[in-house]
Amino acid sequence: MHAIRLHAFGPAENLTYEQTPDPVPGTGQVRIRVAAAGVHLLDTALREGAQGPFPTPTALPTIPGREVAGTVDAVGEGTDPSWLGKRVVAHLGMNPGGYAELAVTDAARLHALPDHLGEAEAVAMIGTGRTTLGILQFTELGPDSVAIVPAAAGGIGTLLVQYAKNAGATVIGLAGGPAKVALVRENGADLAVDYTRPEWPDEVRAYLEPLGKSATVVFDSVGGETGRTAVDLLGKGGQHIVFGWSGAGLHDGEPLTYTAEELASRGITSESVLGPVMIQKAGGDVRGLELAALDAASTGTLRPAVHRFPLADAAGAHRALENRGTTGKVVLVP
Repeated sequence: MHAIRLHAFGPAENLTYEQTPDPVPGTGQVRIRVAAAGVHLLDTALREGAQGPFPTPTALPTIPGREVAGTVDAVGEGTDPSWLGKRVVAHLGMNPGGYAELAVTDAARLHALPDHLGEAEAVAMIGTGRTTLGILQFTELGPDSVAIVPAAAGGIGTLLVQYAKNAGATVIGLAGGPAKVALVRENGADLAVDYTRPEWPDEVRAYLEPLGKSATVVFDSVGGETGRTAVDLLGKGGQHIVFGWSGAGLHDGEPLTYTAEELASRGITSESVLGPVMIQKAGGDVRGLELAALDAASTGTLRPAVHRFPLADAAGAHRALENRGTTGKVVLVP
C-alpha cells in the first residue's frame, strides 16, 4: 500500500509518501480500505514532536492520522465476518495509521455508514462532530441566546453555527478574510465578520444594540487577541467556553484564562471543556457522542464542510492548516 510516513519530527516536508507493507488485522480487528482520512490540527503539533494529550511520545517512524472511513476488506481472527464489504468509519483512538490506503483497527470502534453518507463527511463527524457535540454539553442554546463563534469557517465552527441556528439562537460568526466570511454567511450565521479588520467588535455591537442584546456565549477555539475581544462582548451571565487556542500559537500557545476576581467583576464564567472534563460530562460515553454526530449528519441536521487533499499531498494539507488556508474539516483522499 501507499502511506504517509514520518521518520523525523519537524516541518510538513518530513511527511513522505511511500510504499509500505499492507497491514494485517489481528484478533478482533478489521482492515479498512481507506476512502477518506481525517487531518487534525493536533497532527501538526505531533509531527513537530509535541506529546499532546498522549501518555507517551510518538514512536518513529509512524503513519499519522486517527480518523478513517472506507470499506472493510479483511477481518482478523474472532472478528464477525459480516463486517466484510461494509462501508464504515472509525476513530483509531491512541493508535495512528490513518494516512494510508489501508488501516487496521478494532472492530469495536467501527460504525457502519448509511448509503447516503459519504466517507469524507463521516470522517468529519467521527472526530470533529463528536467534539462539537461534546462542547455543546456545556451550554443550553435557545431563542434568547447570542452565540459568538470564532473560527466559524473551520470544521467545528461550521457545525456550531448550524447547531446554534437550529436552536433558534442569534449567531455571530468570526472568520479571517472575505472568502471565509462569505462561507460563514452562507452557513447561516446572522452576522459574519472579518476578525482581521480592527473594527470588527464595533460591527458586532452595532448589530446587537438595536436588538437590545449582548453575547451570551463565546465558543473559543482561538484564544489570543481575537478570543479576548470576543469575551469582552459577553453580557452579564455570559459563558466563555474554551476548546482551543490556535490564535495564540498553533503549537505553543495557551488558552485565555481569567482570575476568579475578573470573572466575578464581569459576571461571566469561563470553562475549558476539552479532554477528561468533556468525557466525564458525557458519562464516559464517547461512542455515544460519535453515534449522535453521525446521526446528525445522516439526517441532515448538521452538514459538515470538507476540504479535500490528495493523500500524497499530506504535507500540503498540514501547511494549509497551519497557515489557516483551509475551511471545514481537512480530509486526505487516497
